[in-house]
Amino acid sequence: MSEARLPDFFIVGHGKSGTTSMYQMLIGHPQIFLPKGKEPWYFAEELLERTPPRPEGTPQTLAEYAAWFEDARADQRAGEATALYLWSQTAARRIAEACPDARIIAIFREPVSFLRSLHLQFVETYIETESDFGAAIALEERRRAGHDIPRHTYWPKTLLYSDHVRYAEQLRRYEDLFAAERMKILIYDDFRADNEGTMREVLRFLDVDDTLAIKPAEANPTVAPRSQLLNEVVHAVHVGRGPVSRAIKSTIKTVTPAAPRRAALQAVKRKVVFAPPPALDEQLVGELRVRFKGEVEALGEHLGRDLVSLWGYDSIG
Repeated sequence: MSEARLPDFFIVGHGKSGTTSMYQMLIGHPQIFLPKGKEPWYFAEELLERTPPRPEGTPQTLAEYAAWFEDARADQRAGEATALYLWSQTAARRIAEACPDARIIAIFREPVSFLRSLHLQFVETYIETESDFGAAIALEERRRAGHDIPRHTYWPKTLLYSDHVRYAEQLRRYEDLFAAERMKILIYDDFRADNEGTMREVLRFLDVDDTLAIKPAEANPTVAPRSQLLNEVVHAVHVGRGPVSRAIKSTIKTVTPAAPRRAALQAVKRKVVFAPPPALDEQLVGELRVRFKGEVEALGEHLGRDLVSLWGYDSIG
């Protein structure tokens, strides 16, 4: 029996920093294989404690995980993109144990804009039920003590927002296990400013043809709920929570095939439930920049790059 195929590279995060766009641009490359399900979650033990239902399932064993890559050809680089691997305390070690020669791609974004987008993503996917960003941040310490956790949240630890921007610490977890030449560290601003150039840099890092045409992708836009109540109703129908919701979902399932049903639900969410997010409160932005300036300085010093100026923290005392 041949040895199970496992990834040659990992896009480990951060979410809301271009990982979905990168995944979509890489998936069309003939020398690269990526599973149709973008995020297996397998190596982050925190995400396996309780998993939401999803069509592709969530692999719980190495054999189940390897099945996601069984269609990869021998001449292809296989990879995956789980955006919370960079946040995870366990993923780096588990990846190194299973795939010691893997290549690691990480993307870092200015902390406040990243956390604001992450919060809205969590609201959209119903991990978070506090729709006000400042209020959600203020709940962090109570949540760390086990209070004010949304009843149906799958991953309570992800709601500790400041843990997501411990950038230098996160990077060191991988650098302790993977050689420097197997690490590709990107800054979100560079990716946004030169999408194609950054992608060709990534292709060279993966040792695949970097001369092929690259179609830019804008994926996973940041949105905010028009109404938290409406968001809760749509979510309840989607998961079939409560007798009325279960009855509605059962009826919809009876008359509508699975793929069109999922597409219709996403269309409703995009057009009815969500809208472009409002501007952030400037006082809150200032307070958070003061709070996270140390993280920006630490990452900049670690990378030998002036992120303080790039991200506008040079005026912060």
